[in-house]
Amino acid sequence: MAKGTNAKIKELRGIKPEKITEVQLKKVQDTVNNMNRSQLEIGSMELRKHDLLHGIAGLRDELTVLQKEFEKEYGTFDVDIQTGTINYPENGQVNKED
Repeated sequence: MAKGTNAKIKELRGIKPEKITEVQLKKVQDTVNNMNRSQLEIGSMELRKHDLLHGIAGLRDELTVLQKEFEKEYGTFDVDIQTGTINYPENGQVNKED
């Protein structure tokens, strides 16, 4: 007999199957497990993202403190971060307090 023929014969006789096939069960279990794993992975990524965003906020605060120090010491916080060269304002005036 061809695959699924017994189920069709039983259905025609009014007998309905009680369970899905083992192959179908395995497939649906695998699919649900893969979905659950993916959702857990997304959750882990979101937690990591949250931690990184908090880290960035802390680094921004740190940069603001450094900029204030440069402003107080050099009259500007405009510094080339590659060379350390201070970019003074065009008019050359610096509000440095000695």
